[in-house]
Amino acid sequence: MVAAAALAMGAGAARADPLPQKTLAECIAIALDHHPTLKAATASIAAAGERVWVAAAPYLPQANASYQVQRQRTSVGARTGTDMAQGSPTLQTSNLYTGTVGFSQLLFDFGQTLASIRAAQASERSVEADRDTTRDTVILNVQQSYFNVLATRRLLGVADETVRQTTKQLEQARGRNDVGVAPKFDVTTAEVNLANAKLNQLAARNNVEVARETLRNALGLNRPLDFDVVDNLATDRLHIGTDEALDIAYKNRPDLLSLVEQQNAQQQQITSLQLQYLPFFTSDGAYTWIGTDYPLQPTWMIGASVNLSILNGGLVRAQVAEAKANLDVLHFNEETLRQNIALQVRQAALNVQQAEESISVADKGAQQARESLALAEGRYNTGVGNIIELTNAQVSLTSAEANYVQALYGYQTSVATLENAMGRPVGLAHE
Repeated sequence: MVAAAALAMGAGAARADPLPQKTLAECIAIALDHHPTLKAATASIAAAGERVWVAAAPYLPQANASYQVQRQRTSVGARTGTDMAQGSPTLQTSNLYTGTVGFSQLLFDFGQTLASIRAAQASERSVEADRDTTRDTVILNVQQSYFNVLATRRLLGVADETVRQTTKQLEQARGRNDVGVAPKFDVTTAEVNLANAKLNQLAARNNVEVARETLRNALGLNRPLDFDVVDNLATDRLHIGTDEALDIAYKNRPDLLSLVEQQNAQQQQITSLQLQYLPFFTSDGAYTWIGTDYPLQPTWMIGASVNLSILNGGLVRAQVAEAKANLDVLHFNEETLRQNIALQVRQAALNVQQAEESISVADKGAQQARESLALAEGRYNTGVGNIIELTNAQVSLTSAEANYVQALYGYQTSVATLENAMGRPVGLAHE
């Protein structure tokens, strides 16, 4: 029994050891290093970069080599070109060996390939902007999860304090009942209040663990969290106008920048397609070894060619028309996104203002609730008040303190949402 008690004490001491704390900025850095969605976005950028090289490949020399062996049955006249009109041709079976090394080089195509390269480069920039959008989403999720941990932890503190207060009230009710100045009803009511407070405490403790798991997921970690977070719910207030925030959003939102680059890519693609109506010039050459037996006889060829598509069944016209229609779609999508950005920024700015005002109101309500509870406890101890008045005062205080925590949480998440809507931090310190 002694050993078991000692082991239990040791385990309790280990659990009591405080975990290292990390700031919001440190948590964001962890997410940026570990989150799989960001790694996938980075891989997409690498793929887009390779597509630029794919588009540039026609500008570079093209070389190929081949070797072919054939077993053929032909006449001597077919091979020598002699007249075999008289008499039956003599058929022979022989091998034919052919080896060739050839090259080709695009000389001039009126900028068709260059337009394709520019389209691929614009697409790469669009993918980079998409990665920034993913990055902003990851940061927002970390911020919301971080503040949720702080809020649930403070709400657990409220629940712990409620348990302490209701325990004290139960002791008061029992003491008054023992001396005959309070009915048994007061003791029963206090016991029910304590049971409810403990139940709420259990739920609050579970909410803290759920919030920590949510934060772990937002960080992109597979392992459990081995650190705590710094409490920064109460920070300096933000002051920024709606028009200023909207101007910043139009300049910095990566999803808007991505759409602009998609339009640039589509326009370059249209240019490349239209240039297919013009000829393109190439040079080519080959060195060939051929014969029915070794050593093979060498031959070579070098030349240039002009290629012009005269009739292709309207293929290019249809491709250009489709590309122009897709460009119109991107234009309308940009207009829609700009309207959505304006709505998001204005809503977020209004929510920040409301949340800031809610903090002051909730703080004042908590102060008044604490004063009311103190008065109710004094009235109950002196026999002027009753247990119902005391219970109502305790419930009001618990609710007011929870409202204050929710107001702080709502403000911080509103600021984080505004930052996300603007596409950049607004300078509010989270440290």
